[in-house]
Amino acid sequence: MKKLFAEFFGTFWLVFGGCGSAVFAAGVPDIGIGLLGVALAFGLTVLTMAYAVGHISGGHFNPAVSFGLLAGGRFSAKDLIPYIVAQCLGAIVAAGCLYTILNGAGVVDFSKPGAFATNFYGEAVYNGKAFSMGAAFLAEFLLTAFFLIVIMGATDKWANGKFAGIAIGLALTLIHLISIPITNTSVNPARSLSQAVFTGGLAMSQLWLFWVAPILGGIVGGLIYKFLLQRDSTEVVAD
Repeated sequence: MKKLFAEFFGTFWLVFGGCGSAVFAAGVPDIGIGLLGVALAFGLTVLTMAYAVGHISGGHFNPAVSFGLLAGGRFSAKDLIPYIVAQCLGAIVAAGCLYTILNGAGVVDFSKPGAFATNFYGEAVYNGKAFSMGAAFLAEFLLTAFFLIVIMGATDKWANGKFAGIAIGLALTLIHLISIPITNTSVNPARSLSQAVFTGGLAMSQLWLFWVAPILGGIVGGLIYKFLLQRDSTEVVAD
């Protein structure tokens, strides 16, 4: 049960910190944190929770990560559904808190694509560019696959585990720097679900992509690391 609470609170922090920074701080005139700040905020949420509760649950905070670690042989199938439920609940509760705080300043219009840090495709939200469904799918798939490769490599028994949280947090920062202009960055189905629940409309109708692409990417990333990169116990690395 402690593992599930760790996943709940870890995912809560990811959504509250990452999406919260996008909702409240990104667009503030003169002192707003912008794209770089939001990307860093997402990375920091994972970095801090990896050290806070990662030793309890493994620090997934993301259904795509759980699927990927299962494919990579690092996670038990019997824990998959309970983890995903805990992650989604943590994300939704966090989004509910953000929604309540935001509405404390007055009625908010959630009709625009990307509102409330929701994910999207086919909409010109940034720089007048609208990326197609296929482009969004490929971006989410590739970025989640590489995220899993980083996670599995950084937490490998041959790696220096003390720095795993830093590597994973910086990887998520980089992912957001790349893909915020494309999809507002998901790579995490729970994070996408939580924001869509409170906005409905476009975000809910496009939610399928932000579940399918990250989960497939996570599985492929886990398999790539397991079969192409993971060292065998008999291997010796040359000096």
